Amino acid sequence: MDRRRFLAGAALMAAPATTAAPDDDRRIEKARAAALAMQRRDWEQGILAQALLEAGDRETVILLTRAAMEQATPDGRLGVVVSGSPTDPAMGGEAYARAAEWTGDARMKQAVQGLLDWVRRKAPRSADGTLYHVFGAPEMWSDGFNGAPPFLAAMGSYDEALAQIEGFRARLWNPRHQLLSHIWDDGAKRFRREAFWGGGNGWAAAGLARVIRLLPRERRDDRERLASFARAIVDGCLAHQRSDGLFHDVVDDPSTFVETNLAQMLAFAVYEGKCAGWLPGWYLAKAERLRDAARVKMDDLGYVHGVCGAPNFDRPGLSTEGQAFCIMMEAASGTAHRVQTNSSSSQL
Repeated sequence: MDRRRFLAGAALMAAPATTAAPDDDRRIEKARAAALAMQRRDWEQGILAQALLEAGDRETVILLTRAAMEQATPDGRLGVVVSGSPTDPAMGGEAYARAAEWTGDARMKQAVQGLLDWVRRKAPRSADGTLYHVFGAPEMWSDGFNGAPPFLAAMGSYDEALAQIEGFRARLWNPRHQLLSHIWDDGAKRFRREAFWGGGNGWAAAGLARVIRLLPRERRDDRERLASFARAIVDGCLAHQRSDGLFHDVVDDPSTFVETNLAQMLAFAVYEGKCAGWLPGWYLAKAERLRDAARVKMDDLGYVHGVCGAPNFDRPGLSTEGQAFCIMMEAASGTAHRVQTNSSSSQL
């Protein structure tokens, strides 16, 4: 399978194709097949499209984009099977934009622009412009770090992407515990769910890694600020890693179930950080441990078990996002190992 990776500061520009390790390819293909068999909502369609973009599967990214257009709402959202979150459709924005660029399809470009207009101008938000995560309530969720910010950055709206990140951070970040709480009620000015949900911290780490990659090199201060934040989230989570390499669903609450996807999400972010240079080389061993722990959970059909399970994400099970982050983890691992090998060879 050819791989095309987005390099830091190269928004909407493809990196040269490379060859994956056979075992990586096998796992990506199995996870892909299982994911495509699953029923999907807007964010699930989007994160799967992003995962296959990471893995270089152009054809399927285009197909997923075309399918999302068939579930468009008049206000510009894509992939909406049931009314959900104002910003969940943006999960696929970067991949949809790439598909539009590849094909040159005017309707696809118009659909991407409609989604961007929704995020920038129409979606409900607070007085300071921070986007709400649900309709009918002024709530910000940690999931949102991987929604609008990477899409905005991919479209060149860097200041808006950074403003969203700072808005979420101001409300959800706990500096003492170095973790993000899950849900803030901006109307009541209190947490609706203060718990340090692993999935939410994983969404944030992955989203920040993607934004860092997309920022132009000249925005060095912004990149360094985001990198420091992303590393703090990674370290905050790793402080609660279990002996088996996984985490509890609420990372600091051992009474909650053991969950798989956070390990995949963090592995993706750490591999990205290693490749982009905002994490030191010794973090590679941490990513390997995360990956090894998650890999055990894949069955013969390609399903990753023990992730926070769809449709309610309140128990261990299966989910499209669990499949997507398996693909993203494996793709990022392949890139990180090639970078490591090339770096070692250049020093000989």
